[in-house]
Amino acid sequence: MPTAEIIAIGTEILLGEIVDTNSRYIARQLRDIGVDLFYTAAVGDNTTRIAQAVQQSLQRAEIIITTGGLGPTIDDATREAVAQAVGVDVEFREELWKQIEQRFERFGRTPTENNRRQAYVPAGSIAIENPVGTAPVFIVETEKNAVIALPGVPREMEQILQEEIIPYLRKRFELKGLIKARVLHTSGAGESQIDDLITDLEELSNPTVGLAAHAGMVDLRITAKAESEEQADKMIAEVEAQLRDRLGEWIWGAGDEKLEEVALKNLADKGWQLNIVEAGLHGNLTQRLSQADGPFLGGEVLTQLPDKDKLISITRTQQHNLGGEVCLGASLLPGEDKQTLHIAILSPIKERQLRFTYGGPPQMAAAWAVNLCLNLLRGLESEGD
Repeated sequence: MPTAEIIAIGTEILLGEIVDTNSRYIARQLRDIGVDLFYTAAVGDNTTRIAQAVQQSLQRAEIIITTGGLGPTIDDATREAVAQAVGVDVEFREELWKQIEQRFERFGRTPTENNRRQAYVPAGSIAIENPVGTAPVFIVETEKNAVIALPGVPREMEQILQEEIIPYLRKRFELKGLIKARVLHTSGAGESQIDDLITDLEELSNPTVGLAAHAGMVDLRITAKAESEEQADKMIAEVEAQLRDRLGEWIWGAGDEKLEEVALKNLADKGWQLNIVEAGLHGNLTQRLSQADGPFLGGEVLTQLPDKDKLISITRTQQHNLGGEVCLGASLLPGEDKQTLHIAILSPIKERQLRFTYGGPPQMAAAWAVNLCLNLLRGLESEGD
């Protein structure tokens, strides 16, 4: 099975002016056709450094995909850099220039002289017309490698990748398998706690199991390589069953499911409506619940941070004013080395007051607190449960 690397080209990426979404999109497409991706990189608009990056990738991978640097300006250096990396010159292609002229004609414009630069490609390369832009794509083939230069404009890159490059890769490298992934979401346990329970599963080679920690949540990613989607699904299901058996109620969803949706569904199943009052969470708890379907009556965002005793009083008042069987109050109080979250939950069964502490990055505290509150609502039980 071939391996691939992605090189995103553009000084604006290195300066943080734009976010590289192209690499993520390409990575997903490569995964779906069974190509392993081991490295991604970003490099500025410099011919020498781009050429060095491509040369390094040629030593490690069969497939090298670049994005960006195919425009008409001086700093669009991908053509020259790839040619330099493989030891050839660039050459002018009359047919590409005609395609560019026709593209401009459709736009009702006339190309300038610098647009001719886009009709140059590395000598001997395979040129591919860009149906939605002015920058032609090219593929440089060696005995074992394919260097594919794609435009940086996402809509152009995505269309050409789907219509031209994926079919080319399937044929050139005789790709028949696929890589499929499934993500399980957990809350209520830390990354180290989960890791301790599933270490042997994380050591599997196929499928693989990996952890990704978030504020108040941990994701489990199961990835399988197989000859068919049916086979991959079976492999994933076997490992998922073991994970669910070991982690139990910590697993609350999978794929695109959201914690706020699961929390509200739990209340809806019990016939309960919810309202909240929050402080120190930047309104994020109210916002997430408002965007989900379910029995959410509304919330109040306080500008002052109440302590434990004030919070329970405010929560009772909130429930009296808005109604609803469940009312949750949350107040996140800052500290020197940790932050303290006070929670009050009023339900038809009982009244609870809880306290949690957070010692992680302060900028992540609000997200941690929101996910903790949602997880408590997810696990809220009625008398018959």
